[in-house]
Amino acid sequence: MENNKIIKSGFVAILGRPNVGKSSIMNWMVGEKVAIVSDKAQTTRAKALGVCSRDGVQIVFVDTPGIHRPRTKLGEFMVKAAKDARDGVDAIMVVLDAGYIGKGDEEVMQSVRREKCPKFLVINKTDLVKPEELMPRLAQLDVSGFDQVVSVSAKKGTNMETLFSLLKDALPEGPEYFPQDMMTDQPERVLVAEIIREKALNNLHDEIPHGVGVEMLSIQKLSDTLTEIHANVYCEKASHKSVIIGKQGAMLGRIGSQARVDIEKLLGTKVMLKLWVKVREDWRNRKEDLRNLGYEDTE
Repeated sequence: MENNKIIKSGFVAILGRPNVGKSSIMNWMVGEKVAIVSDKAQTTRAKALGVCSRDGVQIVFVDTPGIHRPRTKLGEFMVKAAKDARDGVDAIMVVLDAGYIGKGDEEVMQSVRREKCPKFLVINKTDLVKPEELMPRLAQLDVSGFDQVVSVSAKKGTNMETLFSLLKDALPEGPEYFPQDMMTDQPERVLVAEIIREKALNNLHDEIPHGVGVEMLSIQKLSDTLTEIHANVYCEKASHKSVIIGKQGAMLGRIGSQARVDIEKLLGTKVMLKLWVKVREDWRNRKEDLRNLGYEDTE
């Protein structure tokens, strides 16, 4: 805690199905990209904090994995992280995708209705849906138990300031929990690993992205202007390894080049990035591998 200054402050959990834009909303609020984003479901795998500090207010967003029916131990970890995130928060946002609202969304909404804190239902991705298509979907929603319903587009910024104001008004007076210049609680190693994984997600298709994990081996600052990074990219099948590497290393080179750009912005130095692809069959169900990649046991 930085000091005893009393402001409007608190923690806001962001819940919802996979791929509804939870991380995009947090990134917009924080003003920087502190969580990776892709169009692949289950991009976010662990709970992470994003800190939004403005004059007289500090909102600490708790970004969570998408709530789904888990099929692996990694999936169990993700769902548990999402459900645990609501404990002790000052407000909850449930995010829906304006393009599709289904039974899974209703289950998430039902799971938070009895929470005592203020609750917000946020309809995201409205830029992709015509109003005449969206309104009938919203009319069929049971919004009982929610204090506010807000339609936004995190991508376009539409109504995001309105959402910020509503959240600010719902928070109690409290201290600054984090320094003004702090935007996330994630360590540098985790941020680098997530950047690499994001580029893999955005370049790979079919079932391969779900089986990709990144293990950081080393981050060594060679000088004030150069950092050397070594990392393993996990996959679950030998056939996936060949796809990730690509013809004459083209795919791995593309992933590395794209990752290097974002990592250099993060670290403020040039980066020499070395990636190796390793096959770990069924690693999403192996406790040792989950620990190596930073995902704790679900038990």
